[in-house]
Amino acid sequence: MRVIIESSPEDVARRSARYIVDQIASKARYTSSPFVLGLPTGSTPLDTYRELIRLHRAGEVSFANVVTFNMDEYVGLPAGHEASYRTFMQRNFFDHVDIRPENINIPDGNAADLEHECADYERRIAEAGGIDLFMGGVGEDGHIAFNEPFSSLGSRTRVKTLTPDTRQANSRFFDGDADKVPHTAITVGVGTVLSAKRVMILATGLRKARAVRHAIEGGYNHQWTVSALQTHPCGIIVCDDDAAQELRVGTYRYFKAVEADNAGLR
Repeated sequence: MRVIIESSPEDVARRSARYIVDQIASKARYTSSPFVLGLPTGSTPLDTYRELIRLHRAGEVSFANVVTFNMDEYVGLPAGHEASYRTFMQRNFFDHVDIRPENINIPDGNAADLEHECADYERRIAEAGGIDLFMGGVGEDGHIAFNEPFSSLGSRTRVKTLTPDTRQANSRFFDGDADKVPHTAITVGVGTVLSAKRVMILATGLRKARAVRHAIEGGYNHQWTVSALQTHPCGIIVCDDDAAQELRVGTYRYFKAVEADNAGLR
């Protein structure tokens, strides 16, 4: 596992956005096949999306040959609902870059057959050639996507019941009312995320410190689904100093030293 510890959320955004841009450019040098990018919603990636938009406007990256797959979507929200993840992605990223609408993939939480929708989502990922880079966030309880604690670490896209803690955390997008947050969502599985060629998890703020500690120093276990990143050959955590607050001093110094030595590497 690679751990990059930056000073601030803004530095996390700059580092993660630059990594995405460099990976898109790297693939384009040897193939015309699209770059397949997995994307999250939530508060943490917002700064990264803003930085990607800035880099696009500066002419440093095009998304015309990028295919995206979002991690999840609520079940049962009306089309165009303010809190839907499709609306979030359009408003905060897709409307501001040159991605082709037909290259955007988000689970359909209003599908008549949700089980079929989940299986079809996995099929579309496979047909795209697999995900080159999956960017994600992490919940305070260590969940990735909507793979709540005790989810199978080999899981694939499916419908999941959301815990009260997750619904409370997401109530900020529903007028602060947890009762308005849907009880279920379609989510990619932990196994879906781990099947990506590269996985980059972002974490900022003191509220994510416990999850970061379990991800890096804890055991591989399904109580903290982010710990599955320990088994990935190209797993990366990009966090700020606040999110690294609960790491042992030796762990913190080790990863800071490694990144200082590898400052020129991507």
